[in-house]
Amino acid sequence: MTYQQLKAEESKYVMNTYGRFPIALDHGEGATLWDVEGKKYIDLAAGIGVNCLGYNNPAIIDAMTAQAHKLMHVSNLFTTEPMVQVAKKLVEKTHLNGKVFFANSGAEANEGAIKLARKYSFDKYGEGRYKIVTLVNSFHGRTVTTLKATGQERFHNYFFPFTEGFDYAAANDFDSVRRKADEMTCAIMMELIQGEGGVLPLDPAFVKQVEAYCRERDILLIIDEVQTGIGRTGSLFCFQQYGIRPDVVTMAKGLGGGVPVGAVLAAENCANVLTPGTHATTFGGTPIVCAAANAVLDIVGDSRFLAEVTEKGEYLKNGILSIGSPHIHGVRGMGLMLGIIVDDGKHTAYANKLIEKGVLAITAGKNAVRLLPPLTISKEEMDEALTIMKEVF
Repeated sequence: MTYQQLKAEESKYVMNTYGRFPIALDHGEGATLWDVEGKKYIDLAAGIGVNCLGYNNPAIIDAMTAQAHKLMHVSNLFTTEPMVQVAKKLVEKTHLNGKVFFANSGAEANEGAIKLARKYSFDKYGEGRYKIVTLVNSFHGRTVTTLKATGQERFHNYFFPFTEGFDYAAANDFDSVRRKADEMTCAIMMELIQGEGGVLPLDPAFVKQVEAYCRERDILLIIDEVQTGIGRTGSLFCFQQYGIRPDVVTMAKGLGGGVPVGAVLAAENCANVLTPGTHATTFGGTPIVCAAANAVLDIVGDSRFLAEVTEKGEYLKNGILSIGSPHIHGVRGMGLMLGIIVDDGKHTAYANKLIEKGVLAITAGKNAVRLLPPLTISKEEMDEALTIMKEVF
């Protein structure tokens, strides 16, 4: 079908909940995509960070194909090897000595972390200690609860009443955190790089202060690694570069390499909080998805692969800065999670122009063109994208 034919049927049958770009994608190889009209794109978005190993990756395809011939789904009433192996790899590679709960998305993972934190506090202190402090400009999901956890007022509309029990502190302002985290607080939840908020890395000294404050008051420290995790920043998880030990880590996006999966990793001090009947999900940890996650972790968990992510991020960042455009005011981020800073309000126009010329990019915050390419992107693909960026900027 042509793009126009697909768009006509989409308008007829699909809810209009997305401002989609005028492209219908058809197939891909590596970090390159083609649409139904045959036009080629260098992908610097990777499905909003999901396709961490690019397209047509044989490791993921082979793992899922082999698993599909055995079991695709059996429910969590039974044990399966792929699920156990993913959990084992996550625990061993993070050294948190904890346990994993599997979900289907980042929002679900964050919901699970919120429930875990409130039950942890309820079990130890009883009712009344339920508040969770997040940061202004944060983003934690689209469910009713995770929208309220999101520290952006524009998301707190339409769907009243929202789940109560959240407050928001200013990022990189420890005094603000201390004011908000009172005797009713059970957890502080943070993204170490605010992705949707504008690709804004937190200050390491601030993060260490928050960690110490949590330890002092028995407040759980939840690190939302939905976007930063699974090699995106040059380490398996971003918290490993900040030198902290979270109580709970949430993840999704890149973990499945293209299939839906989320997970909550709880450290040993709170690994047994969620018990039978307190939390569940039908599809969490399903074998075919975990087969893909195992393939991803075998590749991304390798230190040499992660070193290459850091090198690629520096190459791409330096290439963007060397364009020397007065419209580029800097590049923020870590590894292959980068934001090109442009004039306020101009980021959407630049992203649209890049897509028109053959580079897929997305936006974040008020002034960032956000880049989340596949971690396997080649130098040749980056050079091709940089040539187009030079023309656009």
